[in-house]
Amino acid sequence: MKELPVENLFEIDNPIIIDIRSPVEYKDGAIPGAINVPLFTDSEREEIGTIYKQRGQSEAKWRAMEIVSPKIPKMMETIKSYSDKGELVIHCWRGGMRSKAVVTFLEFAGIYAWKLIGGYKAYRHYILEIMEDQIPDKAVVLHGMTGVGKTEVLKLLKQKGYPILDLEAMAGHRGSIFGTIGLGEGHNQKTFDSLLFKGLQDIAGSNYFLVEAESKRIGKAVQPEKLMDIKFKGVNIYIHTPLEQRVRLLVDEYVLPYQHESWYHEKIAVSMERVLKRVKNVEMRSRMAELVNAHDYQALIPLLLEYYYDPRYDYARQDYQGEFYDVFAQDPEDATKKIVVKLEELGFKPVIGVPQS
Repeated sequence: MKELPVENLFEIDNPIIIDIRSPVEYKDGAIPGAINVPLFTDSEREEIGTIYKQRGQSEAKWRAMEIVSPKIPKMMETIKSYSDKGELVIHCWRGGMRSKAVVTFLEFAGIYAWKLIGGYKAYRHYILEIMEDQIPDKAVVLHGMTGVGKTEVLKLLKQKGYPILDLEAMAGHRGSIFGTIGLGEGHNQKTFDSLLFKGLQDIAGSNYFLVEAESKRIGKAVQPEKLMDIKFKGVNIYIHTPLEQRVRLLVDEYVLPYQHESWYHEKIAVSMERVLKRVKNVEMRSRMAELVNAHDYQALIPLLLEYYYDPRYDYARQDYQGEFYDVFAQDPEDATKKIVVKLEELGFKPVIGVPQS
């Protein structure tokens, strides 16, 4: 049986990672790009665990065999369908009986795969141990009031070959009270850590990175201390765009794609309850509540910016110690062009080999 230490996983050019844990384990945290081909359903895993606790290992193994046996042909066929796309790597939680059994079945079928030593547990321990060492020493931090399009600018810079870390995408959250609108529940810490590690791999070799100014906590995820420290000491670019453009961008991002969904208005109302508690101007608080009830988000957004988001953003800026450079632009495309000029002036070049997607 071929066994693969976790540190060698990242040396394989095109690993096809097959995660055979139950769906609930996979959802809780997975190696980015891993394909879930579960050996047991969530209820089957729970049943086997109960038997193990109450009646012992032997009976648990026997019940596991009864459950798995009918599934083997279908499972082998599914895994085989990926075998011509790269090197197969099979893993479970701790690299124990589940992955060993599946790799053995594959070998009987003439399909050779690696068994990841230590499974997902070893992977998570490994990335947490080395992640901070992978962070480049310099950061260029994009600032700007809500709605200037910082995330869009990052994506455009990535297309031009600049090394970026999109922390909001990694957190599955836009970093605000409305941060999960249209994005589901947001990512937990395990998923964020895995995506951050993958993002650092993608920019390996660069001595700097571009990133958006974010609070230490983004939704459910918390950034590493070293990452925050490097950001606070980095070079800062502050994007300014007209208020009308900011409102237009926020309507395009938060309203138009979702306004006809059954959950949308209720989710906005619940989020706005938290906002209104922090708006001190009584008249404005009342006006915002009226607009929420009327579903008039076009009129609500400018008030949210003026009386809630903008004052809070100015305060957060104080944490950043490095020099600030202002960029005045009409939209994210214009901002990107001007930022590229500024980056060249400061000696920050595109990095060859950074993915262009």
